[in-house]
Amino acid sequence: MTFTQLKYLVAVAKHRNFTKAAKEVHATQPTLSMQIKALEDELGIKIFDRSKTPLRITAIGEKIIEQAKKILSENKKIDEIVRNEKGYIGGEFKLGVIPTLSSTLLPIFMKDFIQKYPKVHLQIYELTTEEIIRKLKEEELDAALLATPLEDPEIKELPLYNEPFVGFIPKGHRLYGKEKLRDEDLAVDDILLLEEGHCFRDNILNICRSDNIFPDKFYLETGSFETLIKLSKEGLGMTLLPYLHTLDLREEDKQYLKNFEKPEPAREISLVHYKGYYKKGIVNALYKLIKGIINGMIAFYDVRIISPLPKKRLAHEE
Repeated sequence: MTFTQLKYLVAVAKHRNFTKAAKEVHATQPTLSMQIKALEDELGIKIFDRSKTPLRITAIGEKIIEQAKKILSENKKIDEIVRNEKGYIGGEFKLGVIPTLSSTLLPIFMKDFIQKYPKVHLQIYELTTEEIIRKLKEEELDAALLATPLEDPEIKELPLYNEPFVGFIPKGHRLYGKEKLRDEDLAVDDILLLEEGHCFRDNILNICRSDNIFPDKFYLETGSFETLIKLSKEGLGMTLLPYLHTLDLREEDKQYLKNFEKPEPAREISLVHYKGYYKKGIVNALYKLIKGIINGMIAFYDVRIISPLPKKRLAHEE
């Protein structure tokens, strides 16, 4: 049994396809198949049922694959321990980021990080919170930037900053004349929301006074703040925006922004990783760099953090 065989094994389990697995591990399909077959012969069991399409993992195969993942992970940790001891910051680093942060937070630190740590091969993946958590636990991501708290004991959270919500209120809307917004002013049937899967949507639902998310006027699913802003200006409702997004608005649109009364509702943005994570040198470097830059841009303390978790989950936990 070799580390290469275990690596091939995990790749096949991930894709349920030998060709795709071979591409991921940079091997030829015949070589990968031969190595998997050699491992099965050595162990005297079948790990994959090849008679099915896509192929299936046998019951004993599931246990072996889980152990293979642990072995490969522990092997990587040894390398990382040595790198940390030597003060080396480099290597492949897969970072997940939620869509509502990618256009505002990434431009703030990406260039500086790449210039300061040229030996880090940074790979960015835009994913929903649910996808990020799953991939962190399966070690398909090294870390992620998202809204917290997640209330997941397996995820380590490193808070970076608090980002208030800002109302976008068009002329003619019932709240346009208000100087400051309050939670009780908001109603779901009067607000334009991002589509399901976006934690910012759940942030908003957690401060609204109504659970009716299907207004009589129309129903919209979009992942774009720009779309919400355009529809709002057409008189189809108000919306809420994260503070950093408001900095990029055109000057003519900033007249529609309304802040909340203090303490302002806000989302907590954190750098997170799986609790058994081993690339701590890169995580610490990334955290310190983002924290240093963002503290010079925004610093909000008189806020109250709104949970990014769906209401149904919060109710269940209560």
